[in-house]
Amino acid sequence: MTHIAVLGSTNMDLVAYVEQAPRRGETVTGREFRTVPGGKGANQAIAAARAGATVSMIGAVGDDAFGTKLRSALQDSGVDTGRLRTVAGPSGTAHIVVDDGGGNAIVVVPGANGTVDRLAPADDAVIASADVLLLQLEIPLTAVVAGARAARAHGIRTVLTPAPARPLPPELLAAVDLLVPNEHEAADLTGLTDPREAAGALLAQVPEVVVTLGSAGCLHVARNTEPQTLTAPRVTAVDSTGAGDTFVGALAVALGEHRPMREALTWAAAAAALSVQRAGASASMPYRSEIEALCTT
Repeated sequence: MTHIAVLGSTNMDLVAYVEQAPRRGETVTGREFRTVPGGKGANQAIAAARAGATVSMIGAVGDDAFGTKLRSALQDSGVDTGRLRTVAGPSGTAHIVVDDGGGNAIVVVPGANGTVDRLAPADDAVIASADVLLLQLEIPLTAVVAGARAARAHGIRTVLTPAPARPLPPELLAAVDLLVPNEHEAADLTGLTDPREAAGALLAQVPEVVVTLGSAGCLHVARNTEPQTLTAPRVTAVDSTGAGDTFVGALAVALGEHRPMREALTWAAAAAALSVQRAGASASMPYRSEIEALCTT
């Protein structure tokens, strides 16, 4: 089986469902509230595990009730939590408002994730044993850079989701093989609102880019190849929370299985399309059999 290492965040998602998200200074009445395990790192780990990979999670949770639930959620999906340490204090949380159109707005409070600022020797060993390393930006940047450098030293393919969007240091970009921003993050990174122009600008810094475009699909560009756009399956979105992480987790599995990029992107888009039809982040992520069924229809 493909082995995916994930270095990143674990959060408890506190999700309020509303007809329309409140404007600044406005109070609205929600119709439902859910507490759902999440965090971009944990989401990608669960997505990859359900898509058929062996997955190792590197990160931290707090010594609170949320930490216990977050660890159990990962283990229940088959993720190895041997390198998920427990630290004193609260676990990370994400405060999410989901509107009736399936859109969302999110505030992340790092909590225990903020303590993940370096790699331990055992973390390096996990990365060295992987086929793909997944990184995001919800833990301190020092650890993200260290993870990317460790993967490069061991010849491991590194996929970075640049979220939440922030300026990326050259030493991080130099160690990234594939950058997967959404269209807003690509614009933030480059100052260019056209996804194709933004992707082209990012190629000056990394060898390969996939820009996710929501319901419009995704754009793939790589050096010395022609750009390609893939459409997404047409579905009715209920909740888009975690869709990007589902896409990346499934994409990592497909790449670890050495599938051609177009096939890997089709597989990942199918996984994301399945996830947006269900509420929640990790709870909405599909299993391998579901992805395969959609890809063959």
